[in-house]
Amino acid sequence: MSTVPRRALARLTPLARRLRADQGAATAEYAITIMAAVGFAGLLVVILRSGEVQQILTDLVRGALSMAG
Repeated sequence: MSTVPRRALARLTPLARRLRADQGAATAEYAITIMAAVGFAGLLVVILRSGEVQQILTDLVRGALSMAG
C-alpha cells in the first residue's frame, strides 16, 4: 500500500506531467543551431575578407572563365 495519500498524489500528477513535458526543447535546439550558424557565417566572412583567399578565388574564377570562353 502506498504511503502517499491519494489527494496528494492527485495534485502531484499534473505537476509531474508539466515537469516532464519538453515543449520548449525544440525551440532551444533551434536557437542553439541558429547561434552556431551565425558564428560559422561570421568566421567565413573573416576568412573570405583576407587578401590571400580573395586572390585564390579570383584566380579560380578567371581560370574557369578562360576555359569556358
